[in-house]
Amino acid sequence: MTAVREALPENRYGRSADQRADRKLKIIGSVLGVALLGVIGWIGYDYIAGQGISAEVIKFKVVSDQRVDVHLEVRKGTDTKGYCTLRSQHEDGSDVARKDFRFDGRTDRIDRVLSLRTTARATNVELLGCTDDGGAAQ
Repeated sequence: MTAVREALPENRYGRSADQRADRKLKIIGSVLGVALLGVIGWIGYDYIAGQGISAEVIKFKVVSDQRVDVHLEVRKGTDTKGYCTLRSQHEDGSDVARKDFRFDGRTDRIDRVLSLRTTARATNVELLGCTDDGGAAQ
């Protein structure tokens, strides 16, 4: 005959150590999860709220070896003043033009075609960034 070992009656002696450890881990995991969601939400809000200036190069046209025309659109607050920096490059990657476009108008959208004078034939134009007069680069 084999001896059959009977299990202890459930809930007679309280929770086992494993159950207590599982509960603590669940609580710690929940607290850390809520904290992580809070940090992600705060970073997202700060990023969206901090976007004072938004700009993009709509298109550009290489007119000659010494000039590129750029269509630039800037979206900003009506009282925001600042500048955007544009750069044009040669096919080997060297810079052939760089220009700061200043905007002071009391409008929330600026749509302009700008001319960049280049030192050699340009192959591209890119927006390096925009800065408001408050000093926050966007």
